[in-house]
Amino acid sequence: MHLEKRTGLLTIVCACVVLVIGMVAAVNLAVPMLAASALHPSASALVWIVDTYVVVFACLVIPAGAAGDRFGRKGVLLAGLGLFAAGALLSAVAPDVVPLLAGRALTGVGAAAVLPNSLAVLLHAVPPEKRAATIATWASMTGIGGVLGNVGGGLVLTAGSWRWLFAAAVPLALVTAALVARTAPVSSRHDRALDPLGTVLLVGASVALLVGIVQGPEAGWGSAVVVTGFAGAVVLFAAWTFVELRAAHPLLDPRLFRIAGLRSACLGMTTIFFGMFALFYVNASFLQYAKGFGVLGTGLGIIPLTVPIIAGGRHAGPLARRIGLDTTVALAFAFVGGGLLGLSTSDTTTPYAGYAAWLVVTGIGVTLALPTLSGVIAGSLPPDRAGVGTGLQATTREFGSALGVAVIGTVMTAASHGPDFVTAFVAGADAGLRVVGIVVLVLGVLVVAESKVSQGVRTR
Repeated sequence: MHLEKRTGLLTIVCACVVLVIGMVAAVNLAVPMLAASALHPSASALVWIVDTYVVVFACLVIPAGAAGDRFGRKGVLLAGLGLFAAGALLSAVAPDVVPLLAGRALTGVGAAAVLPNSLAVLLHAVPPEKRAATIATWASMTGIGGVLGNVGGGLVLTAGSWRWLFAAAVPLALVTAALVARTAPVSSRHDRALDPLGTVLLVGASVALLVGIVQGPEAGWGSAVVVTGFAGAVVLFAAWTFVELRAAHPLLDPRLFRIAGLRSACLGMTTIFFGMFALFYVNASFLQYAKGFGVLGTGLGIIPLTVPIIAGGRHAGPLARRIGLDTTVALAFAFVGGGLLGLSTSDTTTPYAGYAAWLVVTGIGVTLALPTLSGVIAGSLPPDRAGVGTGLQATTREFGSALGVAVIGTVMTAASHGPDFVTAFVAGADAGLRVVGIVVLVLGVLVVAESKVSQGVRTR
């Protein structure tokens, strides 16, 4: 494919990524409107309006990547964009909570088909020497997508209705589908048989785990639904491992996780998105309640996080080659964890400039982490498993996102105290960001230690 066409395809694929990742973040801005709407959702229903998309997205992304490898990545990508548009339309016109949840689930199915196959289509179109830079750009879009979701969502929601958020996604999905159909090459299919039993067990285990994570802050971590979810996840993951070790063509071979570099990169990706989406969850309310921003100002208020990603994303790969993988990853976690701890010192008197400076610090860490960790995961799997490899990356992201929201929500609820609502909220938000920042730093140490182990094994 000529350079001009490759550039055009890269732009279109990046738009696909921004669309499906941005939807995860944008819905948080609509929560106050949904709560006050004629739908009258309960507190539990409101949580699931936000999280149904994430849960379905996370659970189906690996099977969707495998389907792309088997049936053709371009076709599955186009089908995903069509389902995304259909689900967004159903959400926009939903007369009640149940159809809205169905629309969110359908949109999540579409997103699961889009994300892994977008990178797989792209990697098929570029020469081997360009793949590292291509992966870096694609990975940066997964970070930028969350921020642009805040900005775009805030802009759309100024129209005054949550329905416009979903309605706006419909033409965006259809336009990107038309452009993909016109520009993306058809990649070769692989005759690897699908693994229906492994798929069912993996999806079931993922659903059980995410139900436990999502319901934890709402129902309590010791509640029957949460304990059952976690116990079910353990049993189903064990059954999945047993089945996959004996399958001729496993969906995701558990033996891959013997590769220390792959393990560390997956943990690292989960941790980065754990921190990012905990921040997104707090940021939307902090800027509105503590700083008095409107919905558009709140969406725009996260922009400083993207400045390093946009300006420095292409330099992460060369930097990692110059200073080493371990040093790059260590710096990434230091910046993300340090930035979150810095943000935890903010209150109603903190100037926005000070808040924005800590967002930039966090963004530097994200810029270093995403392309570096994505490259490790992609490089650990053979080319004919590109869809599954990208699906594995997406799964770690969505699990991290759901876990970040659940953990910070729990900490905020426990730590919110003060003479008035704003004071209580700020106290809870600061405590939540402090806990998340410490967790990111601790897990970062584990990621770097595991990476050193993998490099030591390779040099023997």
